[in-house]
Amino acid sequence: MMTDRSGIGLTSQRARNRLVDLLRNMGISSEEVLALISSTPRHLFVDEALASRAYENNALPIGYGQTISQPYVVAAMTQVLRESGPLDRVLEIGGGCGYQSAVLARIASQVYTVERIAALANRLRARLHELHIGNVRVRHGDGRLGWASQAPFDAVLVAAAAPNIPKALLEQLSIGGRAVMPIGRQGEQMLTLFRRTEDGIDEQALQRVSFVPLLENVD
Repeated sequence: MMTDRSGIGLTSQRARNRLVDLLRNMGISSEEVLALISSTPRHLFVDEALASRAYENNALPIGYGQTISQPYVVAAMTQVLRESGPLDRVLEIGGGCGYQSAVLARIASQVYTVERIAALANRLRARLHELHIGNVRVRHGDGRLGWASQAPFDAVLVAAAAPNIPKALLEQLSIGGRAVMPIGRQGEQMLTLFRRTEDGIDEQALQRVSFVPLLENVD
């Protein structure tokens, strides 16, 4: 049972429906993914002062120089992974506030999320516990290193950009596993799908995006 904050969830369904209509018009075709966006209470993952804007298709600040991704990007990355193969074990890099984690938890058997900022990792754990989401494990660590002890993964979702995908993340994919990540520098980023095969890594450019950078080390 998901909780509400100041009654906002009781009156937000119309706003959620408008958001879903917008995402459908922007090219999100998976009704399953659209239903996930509609039913996941984004207002519970942002500061109360921003809750009234939770169902706008915008990234919003969550502190520490980080943002909650815009709903279109969450939906697009989820749709790419959902339609390209199984989602038994999923690794998420850059858990942030936990919104993407909560969406993934609805369609994956197990989600492993790595967040480099300790305060955000702690907040993420608390929020998922409050929402009774029990199939997400959270680790405070350097996302570029992945989570080797839990590999291999069917899918990796990276919610931050870098010039290249870290080698460790590709190595932690199972054969046939996929990774979706924004590649490039600020203003020149391309959402890219990687697939590990017996012969190496296949790569497919998807669309232009804008993400915060993938940083090294931890805070």
